[in-house]
Amino acid sequence: MISFIGSLIALILGYVIYGKYVEKVFGVSDKETPAVRLADGVDYVELDWKKAFLIQFLNIAGLGPIFGAVAGALWGPAAFLWIVFGCIFAGATHDYLSGMLSVRHDGATIAEIVGHYLGDNAKKLMRVFSVVLLVLVGVVFVNGPAGILENMTSISSLTWVAVIIAYYMLATVLPVDKLIGKIYPIFGASLIIMGIGIGGGLIFQGYNIPEISLVNLHPKGTSIYPYLFITIACGAISGFHATQSPLMARCMKREKEGRRVFYGSMIAEGVIALIWAAAAMSFFGGTEGLMNAGPAGVVVNVISNSILGKVGGALALLGVVACPITSGDTAFRSARLAIADAINYKQGPIKNRFMIAIPLFTVGIGLCFIDFAIIWRYFAWSNQTLATIALWAGAVYLAKEDKNHWIATIPATFMTAVVTTYILIAPEGFRLSETIGYVAGIIGAVVALGLFLKKIKK
Repeated sequence: MISFIGSLIALILGYVIYGKYVEKVFGVSDKETPAVRLADGVDYVELDWKKAFLIQFLNIAGLGPIFGAVAGALWGPAAFLWIVFGCIFAGATHDYLSGMLSVRHDGATIAEIVGHYLGDNAKKLMRVFSVVLLVLVGVVFVNGPAGILENMTSISSLTWVAVIIAYYMLATVLPVDKLIGKIYPIFGASLIIMGIGIGGGLIFQGYNIPEISLVNLHPKGTSIYPYLFITIACGAISGFHATQSPLMARCMKREKEGRRVFYGSMIAEGVIALIWAAAAMSFFGGTEGLMNAGPAGVVVNVISNSILGKVGGALALLGVVACPITSGDTAFRSARLAIADAINYKQGPIKNRFMIAIPLFTVGIGLCFIDFAIIWRYFAWSNQTLATIALWAGAVYLAKEDKNHWIATIPATFMTAVVTTYILIAPEGFRLSETIGYVAGIIGAVVALGLFLKKIKK
């Protein structure tokens, strides 16, 4: 229990102290933000920072900090350390830099930002990489909720797919304040209330939350490094966030709101992840019990109903149905913006939005009927790879501005080692021995750091 409470306090202090330091290093200005300077009533719309925070939080969260934390809990309380330190020094820093660089570049999407700082080839790669990633997210978050709703209502999943797709289309093309701006704050607040309720239940109902240790408690003996660092993405660091930040970068009234909206929402996600990791570890009597409890959706449902009763059941339903839908719709919206930025296609006229959205959804609908069992296994690695690239872009920006680039360089170097090692040793990767993977990961990180230092020296 002491480790759990201490970890919660550490995340809050991380926002207050390190978040302030990251903001100081970046250096906010009083210049007009894109929302003010480029207002178009569609994507560039001024929003109150509290509404922007809740929208950003739900954009980046969804089911990520819940399901990822439940899966990561199989390694035991070592997961607490990754959530706390990963969130403060890597994830929140990544989110702040990607969000604020978007603000500085007129709300540009992550591919354009990466191209500006890492070169044209990197931009071309990221344009394809990010759009494919976003469409995959959107499609998977159609099929998952549709299947759950079919079980609940006996209505065909194809009918629910059609309903969800129709909603996605509206959320993709309508002005951001007409649909997303109205319902997202409600769902975002509900997700926070759900987390607080579960956390309070763990503390006041006397659950035995294990104390932090570096012992690997995974029932199958799966090594902590690099698997834990890939499994818990949302809640520690996630490249998907870099694709979402431009949405609110186009809606902030002032740059000084960036720490609350970007860094703060990531810390809030870390808190949610910490709570669910603790719940998963303690509720089933240990990691063996957790592994036998069933899929993450079942785990969430059982814990919610047991700790929060009927209210918990309603919130669990929100978590496993509404939250993935609210990640899927902004995934498609972000894909529209990424394509529009790439071809310099203005999105003010609604016909221009449909010109991109219709082909995008045509592809998405077709993918709904393909088995993603194999493809989706690569998502976690792709997600962390995108985060790594975004961190390197942030490091180059800081170095060019003669600022302390190490706040981005250190986590970027670490994540380079993680993603390199993972793809070399993972079952869905090259399946090399862990020894080879560890050595190659270190070499890859050192080479990346060397190239970066050489680049900024020039």
